[in-house]
Amino acid sequence: MQVTIVVTHLLGTGHLARALTLGRAFVAAGDAVTVISGGKPVPHFDSTGLTLVQLPPLQSNGTDFSTLLTDTGEIASDAYLVARQSALVEHVAQQKPDVLITELFPFGRRILKAEFQALLETADGLPSRPLVLSSIRDILAPPSKPAKIAFAEQLVNHFYDAVLVHSDPEVVPLDTSWPVSDMLRTKLRYTGFVAPQAPDVNAPRHNEILVSAGGGAVGDTVFEAACDAATLDAARLWRFLVGGDDARRAHWANRAPANVTVEGPRPDFRNLLVGATASVSMCGYNTALDVLQTGVPAVFVPFDDGGEVEQGLRADALATLPDVSVVRQADLSGPTLADAIGKLAQQERRSPRTTGMDGAKASVDIVRGLRAEASHAN
Repeated sequence: MQVTIVVTHLLGTGHLARALTLGRAFVAAGDAVTVISGGKPVPHFDSTGLTLVQLPPLQSNGTDFSTLLTDTGEIASDAYLVARQSALVEHVAQQKPDVLITELFPFGRRILKAEFQALLETADGLPSRPLVLSSIRDILAPPSKPAKIAFAEQLVNHFYDAVLVHSDPEVVPLDTSWPVSDMLRTKLRYTGFVAPQAPDVNAPRHNEILVSAGGGAVGDTVFEAACDAATLDAARLWRFLVGGDDARRAHWANRAPANVTVEGPRPDFRNLLVGATASVSMCGYNTALDVLQTGVPAVFVPFDDGGEVEQGLRADALATLPDVSVVRQADLSGPTLADAIGKLAQQERRSPRTTGMDGAKASVDIVRGLRAEASHAN
C-alpha cells in the first residue's frame, strides 16, 4: 500500500514521534510510507525507510494555540498558510495514496481546519478514493464547547472510514476525555499503545537521575526545579537531556550544579532510562510509554499551562502503579522534587511493561483488514 500520514506538532514533538513510529510499522510490513510534517523539523527523529515531506513549518505561541507562528517566530501570514495548504493538497493529489491518515484531526488542530478540510476533499475526489483514517492518542484535550464535538462528529461521519485510538480501552478508554456518541463508537478501532521497539532491559545501570523535558520553554520549570533538587541532593549524579539549540543547553550547563551533566537528546535515551535511578519528566504520551517500557522509577510533572488537562489525566492514571509519583506544576520546587525522588528509592522497582505495546503493528493489521472489507464491498 501507499500510506500517507499527515501530522503537525505545534508545541511538543510527541505527535510527530508517534506518526513516525506508526509509519515505520507500515514500512516493516512492506508498504511505501510518506509522512507529511507541518511542524518544526526535528532532525534527530528517525525517519529511516520512509519519505518525510516538510511543509512550511508552524508552531504555537506557547500555549496559545490560536496564534500560529512560523519557525522564525513571526505570525504566519495568510499567504504562508495558503502556501502550506497548496503544497499539502498538491502532494496528495499527485501521490494518490491508498491510505490517508490524519494525526489528531478532526479531534484537534481545528486552527488548521482549512488545510485539513481541503486535504479531505481532495482525497474524496481522487479517481480511487483512499481509505481515510484519523489517528489519536489515548487522551484528548476534552472539548470545551459543544461546537467542537459537533465539528468532529460531522467530519468523521462524512470523510472517515475509522478512527485509530492508540490506547487499551481497559486502561484508558476514549470516553475518559471525549464524549463518544453511538456513531463515533462504531468508527473506533483500539490499537493498543503505539510504542517504539522495546529497549534493552539489560542495559547497564548508571545510577543517575535522568531529567528530560523536551526542547521548548515549557520544560524550563522542570529543569529549574531539578537544578535546585540536585543542589540539595549533591551525593547523586544527575543528567539533563535538553532539547532546542546549543544556547539553551549552555544556559542550563551554567545554571546547574557540579553534579549535573547537561547534553542534548540522545538516540539511546530509552536504554539510559533502563539504567537510571529515576526519571523526571512531563507526562506526554510517548514519555509515559518510555517509562512503562523501561520500568524506570518516575516522577511526572504533568504539563498544565493554559488549562491543559491531558497530561494530568494520564499522570493520575499512571500514579496507581508502583514507583510512579506525580508532582503538580503548582507544587513543583527543588525540595518537593527531591522528596519525591527520595520516596521512589524506598520502593521496589517495577518490571518493564511488555503487553499492549504493539499498537503500531496492530494499526497495520487493522488498516489491512479495513482495506480488505472495502475491496470486498466494492
